[in-house]
Amino acid sequence: MLAVYNTIGNNFVKTDKPEEKGSWINMINPTEDEIALVTKAIKIENDHFIRDALDDEERPRIESENNQILVIINVPIIQNATVIYDTIPLGIILTEDHFVTVCLQDVEVLKDFATGKIRGMNTHKKTRFLFQILYKSATLYLTLLREIEKKTNEIELTLHKSMKNKELIRLLNLQKSLLYFTTSLKSNEKVMEKMLRTRVLKIYEEDQDLLEDVIIENKQAVEMAETYSNISSSMMDAFASIISNNLNMVMKFLASITIVLALPTMLASFFGMNVRIPFQTSDYGFVIIVGMSVVLCFGGIIFLAKRKMF
Repeated sequence: MLAVYNTIGNNFVKTDKPEEKGSWINMINPTEDEIALVTKAIKIENDHFIRDALDDEERPRIESENNQILVIINVPIIQNATVIYDTIPLGIILTEDHFVTVCLQDVEVLKDFATGKIRGMNTHKKTRFLFQILYKSATLYLTLLREIEKKTNEIELTLHKSMKNKELIRLLNLQKSLLYFTTSLKSNEKVMEKMLRTRVLKIYEEDQDLLEDVIIENKQAVEMAETYSNISSSMMDAFASIISNNLNMVMKFLASITIVLALPTMLASFFGMNVRIPFQTSDYGFVIIVGMSVVLCFGGIIFLAKRKMF
């Protein structure tokens, strides 16, 4: 899908002319024809800038070639209906006259920009526009991290009542999401620091504070992700220990029951031998043997109970 936007005066409008100066070209899983169209419109000699951003394993980075700059960052997404959080590469290409975003999916980070809800947005101010996207990405990470924290707390309360595999799997999925977020945020941080350190981009004085705010928000997101990840990991270890302890208690109880039931069985085996035995001529022999079995059972229970086997 291909969408083109432009700021005309104070109005943010959608157009169908990607060749216009100052336009923002948003490419979502583009076709070969759309790639060729944009490559021609923004005069890219090699379309690898666009194709690199469409690789879902591409790492965040910034590079410059022929006065055109490619910035790739990882942005958060919700993977599917089971609410598994993941990240995906978002490519941002800055040329002399155009601003291009490339992604495999329609990501949440760009939706407010596409609807013109972001204050101070201007497609002609490409550096500021880039920093606004980075800031939106960092704040979205923070929002999703708070959602993960809430879901983790809900799962913890459920596990206190009943340890079901379903809840443990949900907790594991959230732990994986936190790991993805931590890795992506740290990679994004390196890209931002390179922007600030090497001046690959022409950073205007009024945009300097915005970039610093982006770095601060990203650092906060990294710290939150690491903290929640450590908590989640500790929680998984704790519940694994609890499950193991519960299993040991069940096995100990079953072993005690087996010992108690073995006592009357052993007694009955002795009196079931085909030899002369006590009480075989007594009219009360059966009752005596049953009574002895009951006494042995109670004796075994008392003995094991004193050793806290029950």
